Amino acid sequence: MKDERLTAWVHGLVQGVGFRWWTRSRALELGLVGHATNHADGRVLVIAEGPREHLEALLALLRGDRTPGRVTLVVESWDTARGDLTGFVER
Repeated sequence: MKDERLTAWVHGLVQGVGFRWWTRSRALELGLVGHATNHADGRVLVIAEGPREHLEALLALLRGDRTPGRVTLVVESWDTARGDLTGFVER
């Protein structure tokens, strides 16, 4: 099974509330690599690579009601993993 790449733009009150740390923790629990990055417009960009089922689990968590702050929308796209990521970091 080939790894895939999830790109998710997370909208809402997701900066300054521990959202990136929380996302990193969930991603590491799922064995994913990637990063969560704040953007000037208030969104958080999450890029993760790994098995599709683990990425779908992360996406469900991002959309769940247990995230820090308040998520109003998650827009995702899928691609083939590039294999250029190690660990999972907050940016």
